[in-house]
Amino acid sequence: MKLGIVGLPNVGKSTLFNAITNAGAESANYPFCTIDPNVGMVAVPDVRLDRLSEMYHPKKTTPAVIEFVDIAGLVKGASRGEGLGNKFLGNIRMTDAIVHVVRCFDDDNVIHVEGSTDPVRDMDAIDLELVMADLEMVERRIDKAKKAAKGDKKFLQEAADFEGLRDWLNDGRSARSYTEVDIGAEYPDCELLSLKPVIYAANLDEDGFSDPASVDYYRQVAERAKEQGAQVIPVCAKLEAEIAQLDGEEKQMFLDDLGVAESGLDRLVKASYTLLGLISYLTSGEDECRAWTITRGTKAPQAAGKIHSDFERGFIRAEVVSYDDLMACGTMAAAREKGLIRSEGKEYVVQDGDIILFRFNV
Repeated sequence: MKLGIVGLPNVGKSTLFNAITNAGAESANYPFCTIDPNVGMVAVPDVRLDRLSEMYHPKKTTPAVIEFVDIAGLVKGASRGEGLGNKFLGNIRMTDAIVHVVRCFDDDNVIHVEGSTDPVRDMDAIDLELVMADLEMVERRIDKAKKAAKGDKKFLQEAADFEGLRDWLNDGRSARSYTEVDIGAEYPDCELLSLKPVIYAANLDEDGFSDPASVDYYRQVAERAKEQGAQVIPVCAKLEAEIAQLDGEEKQMFLDDLGVAESGLDRLVKASYTLLGLISYLTSGEDECRAWTITRGTKAPQAAGKIHSDFERGFIRAEVVSYDDLMACGTMAAAREKGLIRSEGKEYVVQDGDIILFRFNV
């Protein structure tokens, strides 16, 4: 699972990325300080895994993770190669979803590439570059389909589908909002940039982060995101960098002082996980407690295959207890005595928070 952090130069992308991953991406007050994408892994916060670890005291605790890619700032004309745009757009193409960072504060000491703060203008600028890049790809797809149709008439429908999408994109609208044809489902190989799901990260200053609803810039982002059916998460990249250096109680005290329940990064990670339709099931024991990432709707054998291919190949059954049932009973033995550990077969669809022991034979 890979998410690309995008936005105009100097909106806080690399600062946010550093806070997420502690990977030390260079951050500087000028455009294009990030040339090659920085990649970092971040744990998905999961209180269930924390509680299991307290119960078992394992040698190792392994959370689910998301991969974030810090992609250099895009500018107007990126789809035509401006500002190393072709390379940057190619980096976005390799991601599963986009975290679009939008600057929502004024600061004379931080250069804005457009000369002023205007979050909706900035959002539209990035969206348009993605749409323009898609138009090129769609035109090539139409030409290819028409040529193929000379030998096989089935390609006429593909050409017609993409012609409809081309007309939609020509009006500056994203492939995500196109409803005539489910392009992603019908043509999963098309890799359109504006088809990728998006979360907007509204980067506020310290005062704004404690009460985002009071910030006009944030309200503008939220309204535009609502129009697109997208989520918006308030963050303060500067504060997140400070929070990332704290552990446990110190972090919670810091958040309490700010008057917020959890950091912007925790909310962003959780939202990103949900955006891609992902859930976690858990395994537990004295050696390791671990969260495993699967797509919602995955059946037990395929979930077992995430641990090892032998588990899927030789799947016999899954012994399952829900997290809530285990916590209510206090121990696995007590849950078993109450009949709360179920034996599930090959057709069982794994649920978020299931604690599973797989039985297999190869």
